[in-house]
Amino acid sequence: MHEQTALMHTIFGLDPLWLASIIFVLTYIVIISERINRAIVALLGGGLMILCGILTQEAAIRGIDFNTLGLLIGMMMIVSITKKSGVFQYVAIWIAKKARAQPVAILLMMSFVTALFSALLDNVTTVLLVTPVMLLIAEELKVKPYPYLFAIIIMSNVGGTATLIGDPPNIMIGSAAHLTFNDFLINLAPIVPLIAVCSLIPIWLIWRKDMVATTEDRARVMRFNELEAITNWRLLKQASFVFSLVIAGFMLHGTLHLEPATIAMFGAALLLLVENFGRDPEEQSHQVHKALIEVEWITLFFFIGLFIAVYGIEQAGLISAMAHQLLSATEGDLTTTAIAILWGSAVASAFVDNIPFVATMIPLIKSMAPSMGGDQAILPLWWALALGACLGGNGTLVGASANLVVAGIAEKSGNPIRFATFLKIAFPLMLLSIAIAHVYLYLRYL
Repeated sequence: MHEQTALMHTIFGLDPLWLASIIFVLTYIVIISERINRAIVALLGGGLMILCGILTQEAAIRGIDFNTLGLLIGMMMIVSITKKSGVFQYVAIWIAKKARAQPVAILLMMSFVTALFSALLDNVTTVLLVTPVMLLIAEELKVKPYPYLFAIIIMSNVGGTATLIGDPPNIMIGSAAHLTFNDFLINLAPIVPLIAVCSLIPIWLIWRKDMVATTEDRARVMRFNELEAITNWRLLKQASFVFSLVIAGFMLHGTLHLEPATIAMFGAALLLLVENFGRDPEEQSHQVHKALIEVEWITLFFFIGLFIAVYGIEQAGLISAMAHQLLSATEGDLTTTAIAILWGSAVASAFVDNIPFVATMIPLIKSMAPSMGGDQAILPLWWALALGACLGGNGTLVGASANLVVAGIAEKSGNPIRFATFLKIAFPLMLLSIAIAHVYLYLRYL
């Protein structure tokens, strides 16, 4: 139970744990129903946590992950400015032509690119770059974009599992357990290709009938000249230079002691500067306004509400109680504990943001080291937590930041992703990936 619980003055003196849980569950039910825009529901849920006395306003602000928000705003601005050069159309045409304009081949190529980029960058940055490209390809081939967007979400979380920098939970675990980039690469990367292939097969089986383009549309796409898509070479060079600096910053952020949000926001400001240098003040204002309009504000405010709602149940002690129950049920057996952490963190991460869940689990796992034989002996528990938290994000539309970013871009383009529709296929796929991870963990470590 968190230290703040004792200080809570809830409405009518109600039990903060029960009250926070009821608000959170009701918020979730209304989000799933999709009768009201999810940003409105999340903000109301977060607001009720404050109004009912579970959180003070100061505590609610502490619960908002400004690193995630800053990363998103910075990268969204960089993408919106870069887009004006025509580079995304160029990439879309290049990929479509390399795949001979075959919709299934395009799905495989985009899935591979998404997984690889998610491992090297992070899954949020990856989907911001890949999703607009995929929507353009689907539009030109006149095929439904949904299977492709679904695959991008799944592959971004699978690919992000492979490395230290691929997903925020891995960064947290690496920092707490003093694990290096190579540790993650050696221990987690080997299973990722198998999980990726096993996830793509059901996607192909379910939607193969929708992934068909007419001969005329395919021939038209093959006739496109990708170089003609570039409309502003000067902006492309400026954006490429700034983007290269940002990517280098992400890869070296541990050495530089800078958060990804700082790097992304600085990159956005730098790109705005070079793009507007020499223009008159009125035109500068117009360009900055255009860049800010392109930011997915609905997605960002949904995050703000959700962060506060999750922090409410965290401060009321629900996440901690769940973690303790999970670990006490295993009675200190390493194998049972590792498997319980894997499955428990996967299911929990599908429904609550995996960042606060991992933050709660880290001290609990650390406390088990003396009774289980030291830090080296509990390494399988860290790998179980990383696999469960990262892959669990595929379970629902709110399971990971990347999912919501794709949903936001899709909604803006007139291709909304429904919570229930996503859940029906994504949750079983997530369970399949965890079953594969279970076998891998057991055979390699337990």
